[in-house]
Formats: sequence, C-alpha cells, structure tokens
Amino acid sequence: MTEKIDSQTREGDQLREACGVFGAYDFDGGDVSSTIYYGLLALQHRGQESCGIAVSDTDGPKGKVLSFRDMGLVNEAFTPEQLEKLKGDIGVGHVRYSTAGSSSRENAQPLVLNYVKGTLGLAHNGNLINAPQLRRELEYTGAIFQTTIDSEVIAYHIARERLLSKTVEEAVGRAMGKLKGAYSLVIMSPRKLIGARDPFGFRPLCIGRRDNMWLLASESCALDTLGAEFVRDVLPGEIVTISPEKGLESDLSHALPADRQARCVFEYIYFARPDSILDQVSVYHFRLMAGKYLAMDSPVEADLVVGVPESGNCAALGYSLQSGIPYGIAFVKNAYVGRTFIKPKQKSRESSVQVKLNPIREAVEGKRVIMIEDSIVRGTTSDRSVRMLREAGAKEVHMRVSSPPFLWPCYFGTDVPARDQLIAYGRDVQEICDMIGTDTLAYLRLERLAQIMGGKNICTGCFTGKYPMEPPAEDIRGEFEK
Repeated sequence: MTEKIDSQTREGDQLREACGVFGAYDFDGGDVSSTIYYGLLALQHRGQESCGIAVSDTDGPKGKVLSFRDMGLVNEAFTPEQLEKLKGDIGVGHVRYSTAGSSSRENAQPLVLNYVKGTLGLAHNGNLINAPQLRRELEYTGAIFQTTIDSEVIAYHIARERLLSKTVEEAVGRAMGKLKGAYSLVIMSPRKLIGARDPFGFRPLCIGRRDNMWLLASESCALDTLGAEFVRDVLPGEIVTISPEKGLESDLSHALPADRQARCVFEYIYFARPDSILDQVSVYHFRLMAGKYLAMDSPVEADLVVGVPESGNCAALGYSLQSGIPYGIAFVKNAYVGRTFIKPKQKSRESSVQVKLNPIREAVEGKRVIMIEDSIVRGTTSDRSVRMLREAGAKEVHMRVSSPPFLWPCYFGTDVPARDQLIAYGRDVQEICDMIGTDTLAYLRLERLAQIMGGKNICTGCFTGKYPMEPPAEDIRGEFEK
C-alpha cells in the first residue's frame, strides 16, 4: 500500500484527532447558540483549525438555517454580535482538525445542505475508509462537491436516502449501511436532533440534559461545563432521535456484539480531557492506572517523576503513587499556546513547540528525573523535551511512555502516519532510547490497556496491525485529489 501523507498537516511528533461535535435542542424555544458556543469551548482540545455553529428556529420558516464558520479558535471566530445573529432553538456545532481534506474555510463544519425535503445540518467526528468510493459513486450520478472532506459524502448520502425514507432518522440508518469507518454524527433536521455512532464505537458521543434542553457532545466534560446532567453515552451503532413529541428515541439495529466493538484507545491515552468519562470509563482513572502499571512493569531509581503537560500529568501521578518517588512539575506550559499537533503548518508547529513548554531549573537540577509521555510518534518532540531537561541540569532522564509503541498507521481518525515515519518501526527500545537521548526508555505493555478498560473492547491496530475491519485499498487520510 502506498502511504500518502499531506506534508502540511502531517509533520511533527504529536498525534492528531479529527474533531469535536456538539448539538442542542431547547424544547422551550430558547436560543441555543450560546450553549453550543460554550460546549465547543470545552471541546476545543479536539480541534483548533476551524469551528462553526448552525441553528434553526423550529417555529420559524421551515428549512431556514443560520450558520457561521471560520478558521481558528472558538473564542476568536465568534463575537457576541455574531452569536446574537444566530437565533434558533435547535443547532449543531463543530471544532475541527483536518485528517481528511485540507485546512481551509470551505472545509469547516457544520455542513448545511438544502434539498427537496428541507435542510440538513451535520457535524462529523471520525474518518471513513470508503469515502473515495462513496464520493465517486455520487459524482457519477451528478453530485457536485463544495469541500474535500468525507463529512460531505455522509451528508449527501443521508439527503439521498431521505428521498426514499419516511423519516430523517430512517435515512440516517440507511446511509449508515453504506459507511465504513469511524464516525460520530450530530445532525439537525427542521424538527429533530439526531446523534449516530458507528457500530464499532471508535469515536465517543454522549447525551445530556439541562432543564428542557437536550444536548449531544463528543465528551462529557462539555456537559459539565454547562451544568447539564449526563444522561448516558450513545451506544456503538446506535441512532438517537430527540424531538418534543417523542423525547429520546433509540434505534440499535446497526449495533454489533460487544466483543466486536473497537473504541479508539487514544481517546483515553491522549485525546479526551481527563475530566471526561467515555463509555463509563474515567479518562483520569485510565491515565492514572497506566502510570501505575508503568511503575510496576518498568521501575527505575530516581528522585522525581514528572509529566509532559497536559496528557502526561495523570500518568506521572500514577507512577509516583505506585513507586513512592515524589511527583513534581518540571515544565511550565504557556496556556496561550494550543496543542502542538493541531497547528496545520510545520513552521507554526515548530515554533509552538519551542514556546509552549519551559523547564523549571530549580525543580530538576542535579536530579534523576522520570519523564512520562503519553506517546512517541516520530520522536522529534520527545527529543526536545529530553534536551530541555538536560539543559536545565537534570542528572539523568528516564522516559516512560503510557502507551505501547506505534508500529502501524491508523485509518479511523487518529492521524498516525506511514510506518517508515514511526520511530518505533524497525527499531528496538535501546535504539529509540539512543535517538531521543534518554538514559532508559520503557513503554506500557499492550495487555495493560485491556486490563485498564475492564473488558470493554478497544482498537489497537496502530500497535498490532490488527484492525477491526479490513484497511482501505487506498490511503484516505489525505485530500481527495484527482
């Protein structure tokens, strides 16, 4: 298989994830744009390239949708005046990092389609592995695409199936029968809010409620931010429909047996906020236990345990609690610099690595330091972190990684690159240790992931090469280039 990597978005060492989605429907008729705005702020860590909100008034003209999309952060793109214009009691929102399709304003979401049955607003998190085939099928029947993202492929298929279906949720189900890969969807029709999750459950999606307003969100932390009640997770393969007439309805006709589900383990290792609970598993607990298992399996004598902010901190605390070695802070993170991996240009990414972290000399000077990282992709960022600690006077630097080594690419929304770009591919631990400049290096054992998940099935394809479904015959992680 030929790996096609977009040089603008796929350099650098950190992982990348697709998006965050949010939906709201106020049965009392109140405006939801500000609620969606704050929900997206809580999901900002999932994507910093672009964002958008689309709303509709269910008592207004049928099919009228107001929307705004732009590049950049949520609080930069939206002004109070802009939000004031978005009047509506039902709506969807989105924050994006590009895994398929370029980083540009036309690829920002939510997508809004006007078609013979009305309007459709859609926000998508994930990656389809058969998007090129579905796209060509639509193009040969006359479809004209405005974007290069697979989310538009999904929206078109739902719109087409709606012509043959009694309800929009039936159309979503019929479209799901054609989709292969990872997707969590939040869909707004003129009178219904719909959430759907792929049968494997790769990407998270949950349901919340605040008074008479129903909410859908990628992570539970967004519900907490709004003071909303967590109702439950959308189950893998489930379609939920929210309407004033029938409340919350569920369709599980696309569900797979529990032993075939395949949640993305990197939601727990890296992507999600530690205050989120995904599929009844606390992200904080997962990372804490990963650190404890690292201490059990890969002990080393040292004076201090530190995490690389932010996702390494919980695992570092776990390592400290298990080993008895004091937990400390070795890096100060500039709160105004976003996650390095989300910056779409290589120059931007390199400069942000240099400014986002600064070592505390007083904390590490003359000490043997255990540094906990969530993962190593190419090794470039890890190399810089190790070098910073040594320049700050650390006597020894021992790295512990709270995930197994990457050996295979990912096709389901985690932007793990081609094998020849992975530092662990074709190298043993000692060779990697020498390359990044640590005294010792150890990874989390693969079997520990299943133990922490408590029996819930996860996808480990990027570690093992064993995917829950056949990988695509063509690489779908770049743009749909002709």
